Amino acid sequence: MSDIDPLRFMLKRQREAFDEEMHPSLEVRRDRLNRIGRLLKENQAALCEAVSRDFGHRSHHETIQLEIAPLMGALRHTRARLRRWMKPERRSRSLEFLQFSNWVQYQPLGVIGIMVPWNYPLLLALGPLIDILAAGNRAMIKPSELLPVTSALLARLAGTYFKPEEVAVTEGGVETAEAFSALPFDHLIFTGSTAVARKVMAAAAENLTPLTLELGGKSPAIIAPDYPVAQAARDIAFGKLMNAGQTCIAPDYVLIERSKLETFAAAFIATAETFYPRQSGETHYTSLVGERAHDRLMRGIGECRARGVKLMSAGIALPAKGVHIPPTLVIDPPADCLLMEEEIFGPVLPLIPYDDFDAALKFIRERPRPLALYLFTCDKAIEEKALRNTISGNVTVNGTLLHIAQNDLPFGGIGPSGIGAYHGHEGFKRFSHARGIAKVRIFNPARLAMPPYGRIAALLARFMMRG
Repeated sequence: MSDIDPLRFMLKRQREAFDEEMHPSLEVRRDRLNRIGRLLKENQAALCEAVSRDFGHRSHHETIQLEIAPLMGALRHTRARLRRWMKPERRSRSLEFLQFSNWVQYQPLGVIGIMVPWNYPLLLALGPLIDILAAGNRAMIKPSELLPVTSALLARLAGTYFKPEEVAVTEGGVETAEAFSALPFDHLIFTGSTAVARKVMAAAAENLTPLTLELGGKSPAIIAPDYPVAQAARDIAFGKLMNAGQTCIAPDYVLIERSKLETFAAAFIATAETFYPRQSGETHYTSLVGERAHDRLMRGIGECRARGVKLMSAGIALPAKGVHIPPTLVIDPPADCLLMEEEIFGPVLPLIPYDDFDAALKFIRERPRPLALYLFTCDKAIEEKALRNTISGNVTVNGTLLHIAQNDLPFGGIGPSGIGAYHGHEGFKRFSHARGIAKVRIFNPARLAMPPYGRIAALLARFMMRG
C-alpha cells in the first residue's frame, strides 16, 4: 500500500461526512470548539512533556505561554462571536436593481488539510483548526516528522476527542507529507519554510487546491532615535529568545543608531542573563530542535568570526539535555553572510547600525517582505512614517511577538513571507466560501432589456451608462 492510499481513504470518508452535513449548526460548531478546549486543558501536562521530549528540552512555561494559552484565548474569542459571523451579510444594490435583495452567505469549504511545522506543533495545528471548525469544515492534520512524540500524542488525542470524519491526524515522514500535499483538499494551509512551500504549492497546483501559506523571512526590529534603548533591548530579547529563537516571527535583525549600538548590545546581553540566570536558567532555556539546526547556526557564526565580525554571547546556564547555542549578538555583519541572507531561526541576532532613519527604512524595503515588523518609537510622526514606508505581514509597535496573540487581527505574510491571512473573523472567512446571492423580489428588470431591442431597452442602457 502506498503512502497516499490511506490518506485518500480518509479524505473520502471526511468528504462523505461533510456532504451529509454541509451546514453544521452553531451548536455543533461550538461543541467541536469546546472539545479542542477540553483536549488542551485535560492533557496540558502530557502535551508540554511531549513537546519537551521532542525538542530535547523545552520549558513547560514556554509551551503554555506561547501555545496553549493563546489557543485558549482564540477559542474564547471565536465562541463568543461565532453566531454573528454565521449570519448572512446584507449587501447594497444599485438603482437599476432596487427590486433585488443581495446578501453574502458564508458556507463551509469542505475538507481542509493542515501541514504543521515543528517549531510550534500545538499552536500551528490547533490554531488553524479552530478557524476551520468554526467555519463548519472537516480537517486532516499532518504534524512534523521531526516531533514524533508530539505527533503520536496529537493523533491519539484527536481520536479521543473527535470522530475520524471530523478531525484526523496523520503521522509519517517526508513521503507522507508529500502525499498529503498532493491530496485534492478543498483548501490547504501550510506553515513552514519557503523552500518546502514551493514544493507544496507545486503539488497543490495539480488539483487547483487553494492555499494559505504562512512562511517567514527576516523580520526586522527598528529602534527609532527617540526610544529608550534599554526598554527596546528587553522587549527584543523576549521576542528573540522565546523558544530559543525558533519562531517564524522572531526579530531576525535589529536596526539601531550607530551611536547607541554598544549600549543596546550590553543591555541585550544583561537582559538575557537575567532571563536565564546561572542558578536556574537551565530549566527555562529551550533546546534547538536538532543537530542539523545547531550545525547550521554554528556555520553562520563561524563565517562571521572568520570575517572579523565582533560577536557577543550571554553567560547563561545551558540545559543538560538537547543542543544549544547561548544568546549571541553579531555586530554589523556583512550583507552577504549566511546570517543576513537566510532566516536565522535561533538565538543569534545581528545588529545593523544606521546613521539616518530613512536609510534604515530603505534597508528594510530593499529586502524581501518579512512576516513581521517591529517598530520602537514614542513619536507618532515617526510611527506613521515607518508604517507608510515599509511593507510586511503584521506589525507590533513597542513590543515583539504580541500581534500574533491579538485574536481580532488577521495574521499572515505577503509575497515571500506568505499568502493569505487567518485568525479570528479573517480565519472564519478564509476557510469559508463567500457565496453571493441575488434574489429578485417583485419584478426582474432584465425583462426590459430582452430582445427584440426597442426604445425601452435603449433608455435602460443609457441609464446604466450614466457617469
